[in-house]
Order: sequence, then C-alpha cells, then structure tokens
Amino acid sequence: MAYPSVSAPYGLKPINLIGGQVFAGATRQIVIANTSGTGYNTNIFYGDVVKLASSGTIQVDAGTTTATPVGVFLGCQYTSATTGQLTFSQYYPASLAVKSGSTILAFVADDPDQLFKVVLVTGTTADDTTSGLLPAYLGRTIIGSNAQLVQNTGSTVTGDSKVGIYSAAGATTTATLPIRIIDVVPDTANSSGNFCEVIVKWNAPNVTGQTVAGGHQYLNPTGV
Repeated sequence: MAYPSVSAPYGLKPINLIGGQVFAGATRQIVIANTSGTGYNTNIFYGDVVKLASSGTIQVDAGTTTATPVGVFLGCQYTSATTGQLTFSQYYPASLAVKSGSTILAFVADDPDQLFKVVLVTGTTADDTTSGLLPAYLGRTIIGSNAQLVQNTGSTVTGDSKVGIYSAAGATTTATLPIRIIDVVPDTANSSGNFCEVIVKWNAPNVTGQTVAGGHQYLNPTGV
C-alpha cells in the first residue's frame, strides 16, 4: 500500500464492487499464449491491466489514454519445463518455458463492475501538487473525473505492478479516457496532495456515431 510519504504505485488492487458488493477474491482463469513450450514474450505483473487478444488468450494492455481491458492480472500458474512441477507465481515472466503440452493460466479480476484502489502518479512517482503536477487531492472534487493509465514497469523482485493513474488538469471530462475516479482513500488523503490513493472503475465504452471504442471488453459490443 502507498502512504503519504512513500512514492510507491502498486498497480490496480481489487477492493469491492459497484453497489457495495464484497470482492471475495473471485477471478477467471484465462490462458496466456504458449507456442511450442515458450510463452508470451512480455512480463505481466500482479496488478497490471490485461486484455483479450483475438486468439482468446490474454496479454498486457499497454494503453494509457485509451485502453480495452478485460481486467487486472492477479498471478498465474504453469508447469515448469525445468522441474515438471505445478508452479504458482505472483507475476508472469516473459517468454516462460513450460512443460510441453501444458497451459499457462492467468488469474484475472474480470468483473466489469470491479472497483480498484490505485495511486495517483505523474510518471514513475506519486503525484505532488507542490510541483504543480496536478489535482491529486482537491477536497472531493476529483471524484467523478476521468483519468489515464500510467504504465510504469513492474518489479521482477516483488512481482508487483507499478501502474498508476493520472488525471490531467483540463482532461478530467475526456470521454475516451479508460478510468473513472469514484472516491478518495481517506487514509492517504492529505492537505498537500502528495501520494494520494483513489478508488476507480473502468470507464464506459465511448460511442461516437456508429463507432464504439474503449471500455471493458465484456461491455464493448464490437467484440475482440
């Protein structure tokens, strides 16, 4: 968890659901691509945003101002090519070698109504209003704003994501942004606006004429 004196984005952390429903840890197991015993060639960290590919497998959603998420990655399981043992991992290492014929399964929080806790950031550090970087904690006025994702590289030591969000002054009502801020976290709300956490949900797909873009993949009628 981030605290007011620590710059520590940690990705998106599921907390509960819209309407106050409890998040009991439910996830969907979705396959990560595996070709001839070698897996998908990009690290996926705990708390990273992921999306479905046309192959029916998941991959990192590296979008910032636009994204088409299916959910958030919460670890994986695979059978190691080296030991032959079933292995559970906090993160998925790029180009993972697995036992021939086996499947790499990701655990994904894929409910479109899922709420997440996340750190407001500017780049790789937590937001800092003293440097004029942006709204961080302005009373409760940030609630209802839209925000973009900030795709910092996660840690192969902890396995955790370092993704955060950024709500740029003047862009908080931009309909195409992928994140909607719905609350602030009281424990890290502070008068200077440094290192604040907020509660967010996926923004709705954006409709322009006959074109639908962005939003959670389960809610986008266009399909994958």
